[in-house]
Amino acid sequence: MNGPFIGFWNVSVILTYVELCIAVGGICAAADGRVWPAVAGLALCGVCDMFDGKIARAIRRSQDEKVFGIQIDSLCDLVSFGVLPSALGYAFGIRGWGTAVLMLYTLAAVIRLGYFNVTEQKRQQTTDANRTSFEGLPVTWAAVIVPLCCLLSLCTGTAFPWILGVVLGAMAFFFLARITVGKPQI
Repeated sequence: MNGPFIGFWNVSVILTYVELCIAVGGICAAADGRVWPAVAGLALCGVCDMFDGKIARAIRRSQDEKVFGIQIDSLCDLVSFGVLPSALGYAFGIRGWGTAVLMLYTLAAVIRLGYFNVTEQKRQQTTDANRTSFEGLPVTWAAVIVPLCCLLSLCTGTAFPWILGVVLGAMAFFFLARITVGKPQI
């Protein structure tokens, strides 16, 4: 699409951009110690991500728009589901050596998303079929797992940062594990 700005500005990417804005708001809230607005933001990012692909597939797009959409989706997912959960971990009290878990979590998310981009681009060159499964745990699952885990903070007190650290560490492992995870059908 030609216009005054670079990029593609159609309805297929607008929801992805909204997701990114919510994620940045969540990171800012976590930085201010307001964990529950940040948790809600993470869950809302998941809702946006659930529908952005569905909208993109429903409209006619050029090949460049499709490739751009894959890249933009993953870049925004890195902020939403790679950085925001780490910011939440820090806001909930993960400190010291635990920050290594936050770093590894975000690193695993970026590796997972980069790998997905490469394999998805190859897959789309050979088929128009919708994806039915993923290799490795999709980072978007953070929108469900992390908020549910955060509910434990209401009853676990000072132990919660350790619990969240273990959960984020396990998720990092499963982001990169050669496992097949079915894609929820919405």
